[in-house]
Amino acid sequence: MAKQSIQNWSWIIIITFFILGFLDTRFGILGFICMGAPMYHALKGEGKIHCSKYCPRGSFLGKFLQRLSLQNQLPAYMRTRMAKNILLGVMMTVFSISMIHTGFVFEKMAFALFRFMGMSFVIGILMGVFFKPEAGVWSVRWDMVPV
Repeated sequence: MAKQSIQNWSWIIIITFFILGFLDTRFGILGFICMGAPMYHALKGEGKIHCSKYCPRGSFLGKFLQRLSLQNQLPAYMRTRMAKNILLGVMMTVFSISMIHTGFVFEKMAFALFRFMGMSFVIGILMGVFFKPEAGVWSVRWDMVPV
């Protein structure tokens, strides 16, 4: 019997994260796992393996955007290292400012993280609808970009 890929079912994790977060925003703190896992794999020397094999957001976007996508090519300027680094810088700045504004109070940090994860999820969905679905799996395109 062939081993089933984690990508086939890991989308359930992101849905569970958002359901739990809507019920109690303190569950938003679990977003640190989502952010830390790719860094863990990269530091182990495995590169973008998290993005291509494990990522729950990527699993969801890849599984559900196939029928909704307009199948447009991602514009060339969005594939450049500079564009990726700018987006990464903007994301890190927004995240850092959000964390600073929480005063490092657990509940506020959890809500800020939940909001950040939700924002990036919506942007990923929009990219996947307007462009080819693999553009929606934006962690492959953006998050783990070497600066």
